[in-house]
Amino acid sequence: MRVLALLTLFLTSIAVAKKPNIIIIFCDDMGYGDLSCFGATDWQTPHLDTLAKEGVKLTDFYVATAICSASRASLLTGCYPPRVGITGVLFPNDPIGLNPDETTIAEICKTQNYATAAFGKWHLGDHSSCLPTTQGFDQYYGYPYSNDMWPRGPLEFRKYPELPVYQNDEIIRTEEDQTNNTKELTERSVKFIAENANTPFFLYLAHPQPHVPLYVSPQHQGSSDKGGIYGDVIQEIDWSTGQILAALEKHKLTKDTLILFTSDNGPWQIYGNHGGHTGELRGAKGTSWEGGLRVPAILRYPAQIKPNQTINTPVMTIDLLPTIAKLIDAPLPKNTIDGKDIFPILTGTTKEPAQKAYYFFNQPNNLEAMRMGKWKLQFPHEYRSATKHPGKDGKHGKYTHHKSGLELYDLSQDSSESNNVAKQHPELIAQMQKLAQTMRTKLGDKLTITSGTENRPPAKIPKTK
Repeated sequence: MRVLALLTLFLTSIAVAKKPNIIIIFCDDMGYGDLSCFGATDWQTPHLDTLAKEGVKLTDFYVATAICSASRASLLTGCYPPRVGITGVLFPNDPIGLNPDETTIAEICKTQNYATAAFGKWHLGDHSSCLPTTQGFDQYYGYPYSNDMWPRGPLEFRKYPELPVYQNDEIIRTEEDQTNNTKELTERSVKFIAENANTPFFLYLAHPQPHVPLYVSPQHQGSSDKGGIYGDVIQEIDWSTGQILAALEKHKLTKDTLILFTSDNGPWQIYGNHGGHTGELRGAKGTSWEGGLRVPAILRYPAQIKPNQTINTPVMTIDLLPTIAKLIDAPLPKNTIDGKDIFPILTGTTKEPAQKAYYFFNQPNNLEAMRMGKWKLQFPHEYRSATKHPGKDGKHGKYTHHKSGLELYDLSQDSSESNNVAKQHPELIAQMQKLAQTMRTKLGDKLTITSGTENRPPAKIPKTK
């Protein structure tokens, strides 16, 4: 009996010590209301709905900013955008990129001998010194920036070069047709899982869709009930997720894989029916209202997280790096980061937020809003809206510009940010403003013409003759 007990203890210790595989599926411009389990009705997302039932649905999951490049920098580094010097959108041949001195989730995983791959949209610098292979990824395949940054994109007022397709650090072709992009990225992801079934791995699948221009493979064209091509795109992303889940099941990796599905920001409202839905949330991509910052998020890790949970505690992409580091017993970056370990929230150990408050920066480094508990404080700033003049069928509409005052919202009762209760809570506002000022001192805020003491520079790209 003693031998049996010792053997059981030994086998249990092996099971506990097993490091999980990590998969992050990061969509581009998907709205909070774009999945069936988050309220979508014009199309179906059965694989993602199943993922939510088998895992955790995060109803109050935030990106640090509602802008492409800055959002991705925050996800991968665990830092607010201004801390790492990426505060807006990077364009082809931009003179900056994510600094190789920053530590990414991939580099955290490499300290524990993980295989790593990034497939899809990068958007953190297209110079050779800033590509994924310099940031901890063994493999890279995809676009270096957004899929609309090409000559056939929808923005007629910008002139772009041909869209390059990278394999690791080399351009293997320029893109002629994006129709099969989601399908190809899925196939590469499934292959990567198969090739690394016997070793821990980190897969970062950053879908270029549903960012305009919209593309869907022939298999999924016309598949959604009422959603048009946008619905078809969402259903193909759902299919893609199903393929990845099937691959995990095939190789008996489901239990020991942490998989997160989410988006880089809310939908691009100016494209109307080619943009997504925010549900009841106000605002969209490029704004610091909930519709720009709060995104659908589903997380599953059967080995340690109970299924069929809905968690309303606010969390943010900056929290992923320290959470993963703790989970795989890896050291945190030497540089200061902003994220906190949220695993106790995911396991249901606590409902208390990991952060005293979350801060929302917009380009070019404006602290526009913050969330503390159930409260959302909007600082005076200008913002855009396309609700009056949306585009249609791939053509952009027209923005109107507005100003926010100092506005307070109780998100537990007013997620649409429609009832400003600032006058009723002057002491609470003073408390939140004090916290905000501390953050401004650290990271700056151009709205108040201050520079931060903890900002780190992006990579500076030398000019070519």
